[in-house]
Order: sequence, then C-alpha cells, then structure tokens
Amino acid sequence: MLGYILRRTCLGVTVLILAVSTLYVLVQLAPGDPASAMLGPRATPAIKAEFAERLGLDQPMPVQIVKYLGSVAQGDLGTDLRSRRPVSEVLMAHLPHTVQLITAAMLLAAGLGIPLGCLAAVRRNGLFDRLIGLLSVSVIAVPSVIIAIYGMLLFSARLGWLPAIGAGEGGFGSTLHHLIMPAVAVGIGWVGYLARLVRASMIEVLSANYIRNARSFGLTEPRIISRYALRVAVAPTITVLGVGVGYMLGSAVFAEIVFARPGIGKLMYDAVILRNYPVTLGAVLASSALLIAATTAADILNAIIDPRFKEGQEQ
Repeated sequence: MLGYILRRTCLGVTVLILAVSTLYVLVQLAPGDPASAMLGPRATPAIKAEFAERLGLDQPMPVQIVKYLGSVAQGDLGTDLRSRRPVSEVLMAHLPHTVQLITAAMLLAAGLGIPLGCLAAVRRNGLFDRLIGLLSVSVIAVPSVIIAIYGMLLFSARLGWLPAIGAGEGGFGSTLHHLIMPAVAVGIGWVGYLARLVRASMIEVLSANYIRNARSFGLTEPRIISRYALRVAVAPTITVLGVGVGYMLGSAVFAEIVFARPGIGKLMYDAVILRNYPVTLGAVLASSALLIAATTAADILNAIIDPRFKEGQEQ
C-alpha cells in the first residue's frame, strides 16, 4: 500500500507540473497586453518594454516556464501587480473561503445523495424510488448559477432568512450562516449524481453471491446493507467526488461572484479581467493542486476500502 501511495503521489505531482506549464502558455497567449492593462493607455513603449522585462515576458516561452516552475518549487509565486504583496500571501487570504465552500458542498452532496441512493435501491421500482429519480434529474439539470441567483432572490431578498453577500465576520455561526446558500448552489446538483450512482451500485451489490450468503446465514437486512453492501457500493462515489472537486471549483467561481465571497474563484476572475498574470497563475496553480490532491486522496481511500481498486489501477 505504501508503494501505491508513493506512486500515486508522484503521478499527481507530475500531472500538476504539466497542468501548470500548459496553463502558463494559455495565459500568456490570451488576447490583451498586460502592460497596457496595468500601466494604462498612456504608457510609452519604453515603459511597457521595461515592464515586460521585469516580468520576464520578453524571454522565450520555454525559459519563462522553467523559471516559473523553479520559483514555484522555492515557494515564490511572484508579486501581485496591483497590491505589490506576495502572491502566496494573497492566495492564503482567499483559499480558506474556497476550501470551506467546496468542503460544505461535498458534505451536502454525500450526506444527502448516499442515503437517498441507498433507500432508492432498497425500495427499487417503488414510489420512493421514482420520486428520488425525478428529483435527481431535476437538480442535475439546473445550473448552479441559476440556483444561486434564485436562492438569493427568495431566501435573502424576499424572506430575509440568509445573508446575500460576504463570507461572515469570522465567527463559526456567522461563517456557517453565510455558507449555506453558496454550498447549496454548488453541491445540490451532485446530490442527484450521487443518488443515481449509489442506487445503481447498490442494486448490483445486493444481487451479489456474498449478499445472498449473508441472507442465508440469517443476518438482518439492515445489517447486511450497512455492514456489507453499502461499503462496496459507496466506493464509486468516492472516485466521483474526487473528480467532482474540479466541477465544484468551476461552480464555485460563479457562486463566489454572485455572493461576493472572497475566494479563489473570484480572485481568479478579477485577476483575469485586470491581466494580473502572477495572481492568475497562482490562482490556477492553487485550484489545480486542490483538484489533484482530491483525486489522489480519493484513489488512495478507494484502495484502502477495496484492494481490487488498487490492483485495477496497477494493471
């Protein structure tokens, strides 16, 4: 198992390096001139050339990538062109808000999707199963930005139950209060995905031979489901949640813009608008690292729960 964890971690680091290199090229090739965006239209060509030289934008692209990766390896992500603060400091001020949002969305998706899918499988083809299927398809079909906007209009503007903007004043209660609507907007669609996935997996597991053997030994149905069937059926859910972090990060960008949360998504959006290269690359690096860490952790957890998963990955 230790060897598998090391190999999976090395693969994650390699993917992160390739992702950052690719995204560095894409950011540099994006339309617009960062010097004109930062210095204004009245900047002279000499000032723009000096600005590009200071950022290293006058060098060949491979040299820029190698230098940037070397700086990242040393913990130097550059300097924010607007505030003149280190990019790492700017990211650490915004990253916790995005981590809170993604974690809350994942807990919501798993906390509702897994039990609903399990119950739907146990009561297969019944009224409850059909109702869960209908609700699952409904929440999957609605974009998170629409849920965010209508949630704000209903629960903030009309009912006044939940705050419309911000991330709270620092206390746990205030943070949780401001987190409810963004977490629902990001995670509600994944409740439907997980419910359908767990239902299909549970139906397959409940027809397995070892489940029939457990019933023949006189074990109760709740014990069979909780101790034997659900543990195997939930394994695909872990993988989906790991991959789903990337989709949730995309949804978090819209949620943070709508609810004015100071997270990585809103930081990235503002940096792209201002052509702030160092912050844009730092935000992309942080988002990529979160996604790769989540998928790596999901694979390791799956290997611990079900050793057959590790054997399939190694073949």
